[in-house]
Amino acid sequence: MTSASPLPGRQAPLRIGTRGSPLALAQAHETRRRLMAAHALPESAFEIVAIKTTGDRVLDRPLKEIGGKGLFTREIEEALLDGRIDIAVHSMKDMPVAQPEGLVIDCYLPREDERDAFVSDSAAGLDELAPGQVVGTSSLRRRAQLLWRRPDLKVVEFRGNVQTRLRKLADGVADCTFLAMAGLNRLSMTHVARGPIAPEAMLPAVGQGCIGIERRADDGAVAALLAPVHDGATAIRLAAERAYLATLDGSCETPIAGLALLEGGEVWLRGEILRPDGSDCLAEEGRAPKGDAAALGREIAQRLLARAPKGFFDWRTG
Repeated sequence: MTSASPLPGRQAPLRIGTRGSPLALAQAHETRRRLMAAHALPESAFEIVAIKTTGDRVLDRPLKEIGGKGLFTREIEEALLDGRIDIAVHSMKDMPVAQPEGLVIDCYLPREDERDAFVSDSAAGLDELAPGQVVGTSSLRRRAQLLWRRPDLKVVEFRGNVQTRLRKLADGVADCTFLAMAGLNRLSMTHVARGPIAPEAMLPAVGQGCIGIERRADDGAVAALLAPVHDGATAIRLAAERAYLATLDGSCETPIAGLALLEGGEVWLRGEILRPDGSDCLAEEGRAPKGDAAALGREIAQRLLARAPKGFFDWRTG
C-alpha cells in the first residue's frame, strides 16, 4: 500500500530531516504535528529522518576548535540539496547567518521561551554559588557572561545534548550548568531547572527558542505546504536578531547575545558583546518600527563595533 503524501503528484511521504538528539526529534515532531493540523493530513504523510552531524559525533572538543555552528547543519543541508530529505528542521540558535546556495529558511514556528535556565542540584541560583564552585558550559556566550558577573567561579567544558549534560551534572563534573528553557519545555523537562534567568541577568543567544524550517529554494510545492505554519511575529524578531548577528560576523567563536521583542508596532532589540574571558562587556539597545527590524539589527551591531577596541574578541582565557 502506498503511503500518503502532502505534495501534489507525489506518492511518498514528506521527509523531515533533523538531528537525532531527543530535543531535535521533539522539534521535528512538533513540525509534523503543525503540518498535520494545518492540512488535515495523517501522520503517515510524513517521515522523520534523523541525521547524525559532526557536532553530534565530536563531543570532546569545544565547537570553536572543530568548525563552529555549521557542524550541526552541514550533513542535514547536504541531504536536503541532494534530495534525500524534503525539509530540514533546525534550532535557529545553531544556524549560520548564511544558507548554502539553493536553500532558504522562510518558515518559522512560534517562538518558545527564549530565556536560559539555571540547573543545579546544590544551588538555587547563580548568586548562591560559593567562590570557586564549578560551572559546566560549552557556550562561549554563557561562559563570558558568567565570568563577567562572577569571575570568582570556575568554568569547565560541558558539551552534549540535554540528557548528557544532566548526567555530567549528576556525576559531579560541575556544580551547575545552563540549558535553554525552550528545550526543557519541548522535552517536558522544566522540572530540572531551578528557574529561568531573566534576560537582564543573562541575555540569550540570537535565535534561542526558535525553530526554522529549511527547504530547497526552487521547491514551490513545499513552500506552499509550509506557509500556513509560518509565524510572522517570530520572523520579525529573527530579522532583527540575525541582521545584528550577521553584521557582527558572529559565530560559535564569539560571545554575542541578542534578543528582539515586539511591543505594539515596534521592535525592541537588546545586544551584547563580551570579551571571551569575561573581562569586558558592551551593550546597546534600540527600537524601530516592525518593518525596519533588519535595519535596527544592523544599527545596534554597528554601534557595538564602533565601541569595541581592536582585539575585543581575542581568545584570552587560557
